[in-house]
Amino acid sequence: MDLTYPATAEEFRQRVQSLIAENVPPGFTGTGALERAERDKFARRWRRTLAEHNLLAVSWPAEYGGGGLSPIEQVVLSEELARAGLPHGSESDMFGIQLIGNTLTVWGTEEQKQHFLPRILSGEDVWCQGYSEPEAGSDLASLRTRAVLHDGEWVINGSKIWTSAAQFANWIFVLCRTDPDAAKHKGISLLLVPMDQPGIEVRPIVNMLGEAIFNEVFFTDARTSAANVVGPVNNGWTVAMTLLGFERGASATTDAIRFEAGLERLFALAREHDRHRDPHIREQLAWCHGRVEVMRSRGYQALTRFLRGDNPGAEAAITKIMWSEYFQRETELAMEILGPEALTPDGRGANGAIAMPDPGTANTSRAWVESALTARSATIYAGSSQVQRNIIGEQLLGLPKEPRVTR
Repeated sequence: MDLTYPATAEEFRQRVQSLIAENVPPGFTGTGALERAERDKFARRWRRTLAEHNLLAVSWPAEYGGGGLSPIEQVVLSEELARAGLPHGSESDMFGIQLIGNTLTVWGTEEQKQHFLPRILSGEDVWCQGYSEPEAGSDLASLRTRAVLHDGEWVINGSKIWTSAAQFANWIFVLCRTDPDAAKHKGISLLLVPMDQPGIEVRPIVNMLGEAIFNEVFFTDARTSAANVVGPVNNGWTVAMTLLGFERGASATTDAIRFEAGLERLFALAREHDRHRDPHIREQLAWCHGRVEVMRSRGYQALTRFLRGDNPGAEAAITKIMWSEYFQRETELAMEILGPEALTPDGRGANGAIAMPDPGTANTSRAWVESALTARSATIYAGSSQVQRNIIGEQLLGLPKEPRVTR
């Protein structure tokens, strides 16, 4: 594990720090401190600032509007933005830039790169991700959504679920089964599909907080051009794994940074409620501190492999279990510290954060209760803990495979 960054990366870090100092108001503690409307306005303005300084897609080739730098600069930028409590563009940029955009730089045709990448950066194309299905969530390779090539177009039928921000997107990248007779992980293709057409219906899913973060997406003879397949036809599983590699790489070292900020809030909460001298609470806080440090070390370990070009592979299952179960235990400890106050929460909320709260989130009972409710799903989305443990047992430890049920 290499904990040192190249000199060029540290020079780039200083450039990012200077940009933040010049463009963020004094006393700024993070977007979590802003009200919803103010936060959205700030995020749009900050995205324009990043675009003006060519920092939206640092590692993309310059000919497609990117910064032309290496992945290490992308990681450095993500770290500094996390420390400052700043977004890396809009919520949809995670899908447009970090996921499908990066994947197109590897697998896309020249025509796809020339067409889609500039439109992603300009914000003209807003993307969402069509992976999970009602019977293919953690076991993604069981997907049933089908695409058939007909008269120069892919005709798509099926459905996707837990599709973040689909109600705001005008494009979706969809994993479809294009050869139903092929083996489970074969016969799958990744298609780029326009959302604004009669064959696509989006239904929001309201969660326990009353937020509609996720959606169901239904495809009924939806269509896209035959040219809108990323990578070879029927090789979509390999393309999908490339995409997930980009998702894990840029965030390798930022989870610990964000959880550390949350842990400081938890320490302050314990002091405010005079629970910081309680031996049981102190023991739990010490466990949280130790786990954040473990996440930090594992992040550097993952970053070292990422920069070597290694696929994260089964090792990523350990990271997923670690941060998601930590998130639940941290918020459960907050409920214990709050005691009866958690039954009647008040103060500012967590502003509907999808995963861990944004830096600067108010240290109120309402914010912690909302975070605790959000944390319940953390061990389900992006691969349930049960499936992650199967991956660890089978692929890392060499244990016998779990018996499969024939459909």
